[in-house]
Amino acid sequence: MSKITQRFSAKEMDETVPLIKNKGLHSRNLHNSGYDFVALIESSPDLKNYVKPTGFGHLSINFADPMAVKALNCALLKHFYHIDYWNIPDGFLCPPIPGRVDYIHHIADLLSSTGKLRKNAKVKVLDVGTGANGIYPILGIQAYGWQFVASDIDCLAINNVEKIITNNSMLKGKLALRLQSDPQLIFQGIISLEDRFNLTMCNPPFHASLAEAAAGTEQKIKNLALNKDKRNSQSKNKSNSVNRLKLNFGGQKAELWCEGGERQFLQRMIKESKMFSQQCQWFTCLISKKDNVAFCQEILMAVNVAQSKVIEMKQGNKRTRVLCWSFLNKKQERLWLNFHT
Repeated sequence: MSKITQRFSAKEMDETVPLIKNKGLHSRNLHNSGYDFVALIESSPDLKNYVKPTGFGHLSINFADPMAVKALNCALLKHFYHIDYWNIPDGFLCPPIPGRVDYIHHIADLLSSTGKLRKNAKVKVLDVGTGANGIYPILGIQAYGWQFVASDIDCLAINNVEKIITNNSMLKGKLALRLQSDPQLIFQGIISLEDRFNLTMCNPPFHASLAEAAAGTEQKIKNLALNKDKRNSQSKNKSNSVNRLKLNFGGQKAELWCEGGERQFLQRMIKESKMFSQQCQWFTCLISKKDNVAFCQEILMAVNVAQSKVIEMKQGNKRTRVLCWSFLNKKQERLWLNFHT
């Protein structure tokens, strides 16, 4: 596991500039103490253009401004994970770093609790649908030293992640990219006969249609407006920010919605995973809709998985969960680890 040093500035301890703490994050999450904007600006001066004091005496950015959110991501990746270059094309998802790395930490716990890895064993992970941001491989490599294969159906996304790798030497040789040529397939065409993965992970599209995705966007706009009102922000800035969000809401089709939505995607993933039952130690996937958990558990029973569990995650008021399943029982898992790591 690589060690990442979290730096604190003197002003972080200043009571006049308190931090907003992220409640519910994993104990190893470096962002549990909230955003130290003073330290982040020291690492990434461009962020200063977007940071302003709020009415409650702390610093923040306008989270409805996509450029501000991107600048914050760049600063977080540089300050905590030593990523000097990170960028995404216009229109692609800009992921929240604290929540994304929480998934990484939780599946690291899953891996360590279910079978002891041999000393100096290399953990190999498949990220399904990595997007243009490649955020899970970046965080997994820098936090734990894992090796990744990342797949996507979008050539532009793959090309952008390749550019991120090229501009960050610590990612070279640790992240391989594979284009999925058939959007109806998930593991087929990506996992080769020679591949063995300790983990697979995925943040699936959760909307069933463009209309549903648009409705979700509108709800996010309303939530942002309400939050701004609660923080006593100026109303004239609120309307401008909402308009920018409407024009710049991140997410391509494959990132936001697919036919049948999250439920159908999960069903396809579980059924297809059986074909690779002996090549992966654990399959995992985020589930945003709680009602889909029971649905997936029925499918897991139908395909005769040996182990399954649901990991609950919380970030502020947002709750999500990670569905985990394996076709290996405990004894088979120990044999698998001895042979493949």
